[in-house]
Amino acid sequence: MFGWFTRRISKAIALYLERPMKYYHPVAVTDINVLKKVLQPGDVLLVEGELRISSAIKYLTQSTWSHSALYVGDLGEHSNMLIEADMTEGVRAIPVDRYANFNTRICRPIHLADYDAKKLIDYMISRLGHAYDLDNIVDLIRFLLPNPPVPSRWRRGLLELGSGEPTRAICSTVMAQAFHSIGYPILPRVRNRLVSNLQTHTSDYVDVMQRRHHSLFVPRDFDLSPYFQVIKPTIEQGFDYKKTIWTDH
Repeated sequence: MFGWFTRRISKAIALYLERPMKYYHPVAVTDINVLKKVLQPGDVLLVEGELRISSAIKYLTQSTWSHSALYVGDLGEHSNMLIEADMTEGVRAIPVDRYANFNTRICRPIHLADYDAKKLIDYMISRLGHAYDLDNIVDLIRFLLPNPPVPSRWRRGLLELGSGEPTRAICSTVMAQAFHSIGYPILPRVRNRLVSNLQTHTSDYVDVMQRRHHSLFVPRDFDLSPYFQVIKPTIEQGFDYKKTIWTDH
């Protein structure tokens, strides 16, 4: 009985958090046709969302970006598709056009091999329809206050509060798991370790990467990662400031 009640409350909170804010004003929207021309399968698209939960995520992560999706290109009969984790609908496929009027950023994994790009996309496709359990109310309540009075050094820690599935959905877990599945780093811890070479019978200190837990990743991590290139669609399409037409009115 109590479990049924908490699920109802959690569902209500989730639906509230998924409602758009009244005053979202994008600043630098990329033309959707230009965006489609530049995107490549395997690219991560970061989005400055307009939902109520977006405001909380941006505040807690001290970042412009509140959402991330993987560009997969053609999917069945549909083209220009993204796969993303939605709080209420779970993992779903949507067209890039869904974010035509949003501030976005493309983060491209550098030197991603074609066969790994396919594995990455196949992993995301395999997760389609995966629904997220909303039983843990603790995971949702933290997002009800868009700007909680928390010192900056503790804000990201709030995203680790609780252990339910909403944390994993919101914090780009599916994306992190997909990249981890092909051994591609996002923001690993780098440890200097003594490694032995059996052929030369010598030892030397080398940098070794240690994965962070996938549930702790947030959208801005793809922007901060030194292993992802930020792609500016307008520049990629040959921007020439000499051809800019200005007006004062």
